[in-house]
Amino acid sequence: MADYQGPILLAESRAREIETELSNPEVAKQPGRYQKLAKELGGLQPLVRAGERYRQALSELEQTQAMTEDSDREMAELARSELPGLESEKESLETEIQLMLVPKDPNDDKNAIFEIRAGAGGDEAALFAGDLFRMYGRYAEQRGWQVELMSSSLSGAGGFKEVIAMVSGEEVFSRLKFERGVHRVQRVPATESQGRIHTSTVTVAVMPEAEEIDIAIDQQDLRVDVMRAGGPGGQSVNTTDSAVRLTHIPTGLVVQCQDEKSQHKNKAKAMKVLRSRLLDLEQQRADDERASARRAQVGSGDRSEKIRTYNFPQGRVTDHRAGVTLHKLGVVLEGEMDELLDAVASQMAAKLEAEGQ
Repeated sequence: MADYQGPILLAESRAREIETELSNPEVAKQPGRYQKLAKELGGLQPLVRAGERYRQALSELEQTQAMTEDSDREMAELARSELPGLESEKESLETEIQLMLVPKDPNDDKNAIFEIRAGAGGDEAALFAGDLFRMYGRYAEQRGWQVELMSSSLSGAGGFKEVIAMVSGEEVFSRLKFERGVHRVQRVPATESQGRIHTSTVTVAVMPEAEEIDIAIDQQDLRVDVMRAGGPGGQSVNTTDSAVRLTHIPTGLVVQCQDEKSQHKNKAKAMKVLRSRLLDLEQQRADDERASARRAQVGSGDRSEKIRTYNFPQGRVTDHRAGVTLHKLGVVLEGEMDELLDAVASQMAAKLEAEGQ
């Protein structure tokens, strides 16, 4: 079992040092330094508060365990009945602290570009891609985030062959970054007359939004093609050449946007997606070169990795990384994802800790 007292004591010691510095009138005269210290203190305070609750929980648990040996049988029985609740509280606090101790990803505060693509399974995969897009949209709504459709390609049977969206809000990438990978669905398609269960897959990619300051694109490296936007079945959805396809010549990356009627807006959206893909590509290359960075992506970055299964006949959803199965698939698909996401984040934190990060 991990010992969290050391990191907590270090955080408390540093917090006290900062508080002393902030009370110094000379520091108050230096706005830049004052703001930097105040920000650092703000980052430490959640761990300090959790540490206080953790010590209190350990103390109560120790006292209650001692009371189970009391000569008063009624008192001992009462203490034993309280132990499960105290153990649960202790474990909950350990999970909370474990997550706080994970090294912060510099991209955690960024918005995210979401790309959802139908994989194996034809129309059924496209339908489930639509289900996942709706699930993430509901979750974003619950958290007060904004979802902006960047590009989409509809399937003839419904759903999406591909859908790309920007999710904006507080710590979006931090919350959703572990969703990247292969999502598998097992259910009986509406067109299946024999009632056989089919397995289909959908691929999800999650990338931090890249600003111009993150990725500079040389216009000479960019080929811009303008064309008529096409709807399902090849039908023209408007009469102007508003669809834009961007090709980044050095990498071969291609992005096409056609959902807006304005060519200018489509190009702006395509540039956002391209910039984020280039940032993601650059970070993956860096991860391949640095063992420490590679450990930070254990089980979280491989797009070919099957991360989760949604089984409709049994009404369950299983996350294969966290080892968690919830028998409330319908609730999860309505956007109630916190239990799953917390379990995955905790598992990632445990892996980082095991790697000595």
